[in-house]
Amino acid sequence: MAASESDNNSHSTDLVELLDPTSTAPIDIARLVNHVRDPAAGAIATFEGTTRDTFDGRQVVELRYEAYEPMAIKRLAATCAAAREKWQLIRLAVSHRLGVVPVGEASVFVAASAVHRADAMEACRYVIDEIKAGVPIWKKEVYEDGEVWKENKEFFDSVGAAHDSNRKKGCCCGSKVRVEAEEEKAPHTHHTNGV
Repeated sequence: MAASESDNNSHSTDLVELLDPTSTAPIDIARLVNHVRDPAAGAIATFEGTTRDTFDGRQVVELRYEAYEPMAIKRLAATCAAAREKWQLIRLAVSHRLGVVPVGEASVFVAASAVHRADAMEACRYVIDEIKAGVPIWKKEVYEDGEVWKENKEFFDSVGAAHDSNRKKGCCCGSKVRVEAEEEKAPHTHHTNGV
């Protein structure tokens, strides 16, 4: 395990972790489900994000994940806290692999327990959507014929909403901006030493 929020707060009922990027060990799904299991829980909802074998007709070999780990752990913990404010949850567990994730293996796993299934299911969906929208974890898809860093639709949806909200407040942009890979359009600047 690379980093974990529960390591820092032993009273927490949430387990948040990033797995060591040098490890090839899979996510221990049974351990995460057992973490959220509780006699008061009438429901446990889970989400498992896996590496698929094709994307847009291209053969996927593997995914590679990188993260700004200290910030990612904080954002994951904040996402769990936000889910707790929205739904009546008993426990949450989130694990995300870093490094190489082969086809068919889990990259991310979310588990939520609650007295009622609706709370557990809605919280689980919220957590994975927020991970994709705002946690500093980046994914590269490696194909048989090349590789590409992937952008999450959820991130751009949240940036668009933040941008629209900030415009109303008089700010110029959201907290992140999209950078397009295009030919340089700005004029070249030439500096001289006063000559």
